[in-house]
Amino acid sequence: MIEILNPAELARAHQTGALVADILQALKSRSTVGTNLLDVDRWAQAMIVEAGALSCYVDYEPSFGRGPFGHYICTAVNDAVLHGLPHDYTLADGDLLTLDLAVSQAGVAADSAISFIVGETKPPESVAMISATERALSAGIAAAGPGARIGDISHAIGSVLSEAGYLINAEFGGHGIGSTMHQDPHVPNTGRPGRGYTLRPGLLLALEPWVMADTAELITDADGWTLRSATGCRTAHSEHTIAITDDGADILTLPTQAHS
Repeated sequence: MIEILNPAELARAHQTGALVADILQALKSRSTVGTNLLDVDRWAQAMIVEAGALSCYVDYEPSFGRGPFGHYICTAVNDAVLHGLPHDYTLADGDLLTLDLAVSQAGVAADSAISFIVGETKPPESVAMISATERALSAGIAAAGPGARIGDISHAIGSVLSEAGYLINAEFGGHGIGSTMHQDPHVPNTGRPGRGYTLRPGLLLALEPWVMADTAELITDADGWTLRSATGCRTAHSEHTIAITDDGADILTLPTQAHS
């Protein structure tokens, strides 16, 4: 299903997107050395409930997971990259943490992810990998606009990641979003320009470049959800929800202060 939102729905999408971004930034500031991932999940739950929003994850039960997910946020550490199930793990100095959050508010969902280093130790390879996903995300957003195609976005993302030296897994990528979290079209992190669905104003997309340091192969953790690098290498993941407008692409998942 591909949804095209009307102006009233787009206004609500901005509100949902800002909520997701604000929660992620609050969780980032609290995710320090000694923080337990289960505490991060509880904090996310409290902020979602306080805002009168709904989690897109708690009851989520797709074919690729051992559902329902049962938690409010994805927490992926070091070699974990996607669908990280919160568990009893205490963050250490130098850990690479990815927080991925999707909520629904007033009938519209938004989805975003950030990767960052916990503590004072900043391994250069990890910093570079996070930067590559952020640059790829910016390139994908710049390629999005009315009349562009999904392949244009995928090519822009993949070009940045490949030039940075990373292998690309095309199994999991970005996606359409709207009244539900995961919709068509699929947005791979590599592709050919001029191919695929033509973008229209009112379309919402979640773009999410992610990479693993030395492999493109994933393995599924024993928890049935967490996807890890097959070699045990570190990973990074960046994501924004955008709206296609008459003029290009509008980033919905920016923190409130970024709009002021």
